[in-house]
Amino acid sequence: MLIVFFASGHNLFHWRTHGIMDPGSENYDAIIAGKSGFLNLPFYVIRMVLFVLIWWFFSERLRKLSLEEDQLGGTGFWDKSINVSALFLVLFAVTSSIAAWDWVMSIDTHWFSTMFGWYVFASWWVAGIAAILLSAIFLKQAGYLRFLNSNHLHDLGKLMFGFSIFWTYIWFSQFMLIWYANLPEESVYFNQRLGGFNGQYTWLFFFNLIINFAFPFLALMTRDAKRQMIMLKIVAIAVLIGHWLDFYMMIMPGTLKADSGFIIEIGTALVFLGSFLLLMTKRLSQASLIPVNHPFVEESVHHTT
Repeated sequence: MLIVFFASGHNLFHWRTHGIMDPGSENYDAIIAGKSGFLNLPFYVIRMVLFVLIWWFFSERLRKLSLEEDQLGGTGFWDKSINVSALFLVLFAVTSSIAAWDWVMSIDTHWFSTMFGWYVFASWWVAGIAAILLSAIFLKQAGYLRFLNSNHLHDLGKLMFGFSIFWTYIWFSQFMLIWYANLPEESVYFNQRLGGFNGQYTWLFFFNLIINFAFPFLALMTRDAKRQMIMLKIVAIAVLIGHWLDFYMMIMPGTLKADSGFIIEIGTALVFLGSFLLLMTKRLSQASLIPVNHPFVEESVHHTT
């Protein structure tokens, strides 16, 4: 991330243009200069490194507690994991919102939305549920996770169904408020994506709603659909593709404008997907897939909905 940030310069983040916050420069922008207390190079880099370190630390800490619980048993590690998780929830609520402002919203430096942190979080959350569900199904079909049954799938399906609606609620709330107020400094964001650049992104704007809301909503409406692996796989893949397109919509109009493309973006996404799968499968091979000494493991095995 640091390499991308420093190599991209002002091409990715307009606020990094030379002299843009200097009143004596021909590139001076009073609006962006007013945000210099937050959008300045040292503070931005510190936040980026700190956020990634916080997320990495808690990920490693929770994994370590889970592995120690497997080896030694008892409820002490479970109690510790609850406390660690509670602290991480507070930190993640703050850091995820600021990360969304830094890494995505500051691309359109003039524009801002008080709901943007929630919007990006909702996208991360439902995509994360889809990834967990898809991973669980593939492991089940490969002969692992033999305790996984249709009741577990049903609950995961309900979460994906529910939070796809939550994402839509945040999307609509952000759009409706900006459309209703019709302030130029706010509505320009949607003007670029809905009709801007000769309508280049218009079809994607509406397709975004179809794949991230209409399709999961209609496909998973019934109870039976949430218990069928094939249906859940199709919807989970659609949700992951849909939220990749959602981030494409957030980033491309503010950076490449009318010159965006798909081919190189698909290749980049496959690089990250391959890296994720390598790390995930390596980690899964290093420990039991079932938390054998977890105090609620028996309850989970016999879980019904």
